[in-house]
Amino acid sequence: MTTPGGRLDHKVAVITGAAGGIGLATARRFTAEGATVVCADINAGEGAKAAAEVGGTFVQTDVTSEHDVRALFQHTVDEHGRLDIAFNNAGISPPDDDSILDTGIDVWQRVQNVNLTSVYLCSKYAIEHMRRGGGGSIINTASFVAVMGSATSQISYTASKGGVLAMSRELGVQFAREGIRVNALCPGPVNTPLLQELFAKDPERAARRLVHIPLGRFAEADEIAAAVAFLASDDASFITASTFLVDGGISGAYTTPQ
Repeated sequence: MTTPGGRLDHKVAVITGAAGGIGLATARRFTAEGATVVCADINAGEGAKAAAEVGGTFVQTDVTSEHDVRALFQHTVDEHGRLDIAFNNAGISPPDDDSILDTGIDVWQRVQNVNLTSVYLCSKYAIEHMRRGGGGSIINTASFVAVMGSATSQISYTASKGGVLAMSRELGVQFAREGIRVNALCPGPVNTPLLQELFAKDPERAARRLVHIPLGRFAEADEIAAAVAFLASDDASFITASTFLVDGGISGAYTTPQ
């Protein structure tokens, strides 16, 4: 159920990867700020549970399928009459994505499909509806590694997020005069199930990453959701084609304080 009186009053938002992590935290934040939320995820059980928690609707979606993505945004407009916000957040970082010397082509292609092709598809169909509706805000989840490169190699993930960054800049410029803002959100490491899975078998890898964060900890999903809500809101009305870093200071650090 939406909460009236927030920055996102009367806005309709689609969130992909909404079943957990940053997606679920953002669904909660959007709802608290007054938005109507459509939760999309490939996981039917967890996705439906997330939608029920926030009083939104659920659409099971394979974000690598053009058919599914087109249907997601059409359903949203048919059901709610408009589309104001698209948070293209679905993504994977599999543990077998490592050095380019060790990562197979199958892993590479799977990561590009989920992390990059999905953003292409979701942006394409969101923009079609936003143009007809007079504008909107698209936030695409990239990563701080798209700006800096990763100290713990994950070649497929890093390359995919670099593509998200470049695409978001181009779209933000191309559609700005039509009232559509497109920004790339670049989180640092976030304490989500995705990160926990990545480091579960390699605590040393987690420790190597943690030491580079000036704030001395991983982000919480709620902290990233707060940044997404800002970019989605009219408070960010003059921000487009932006690389929006929420990384605990990693990108600004030459050395890490001890």
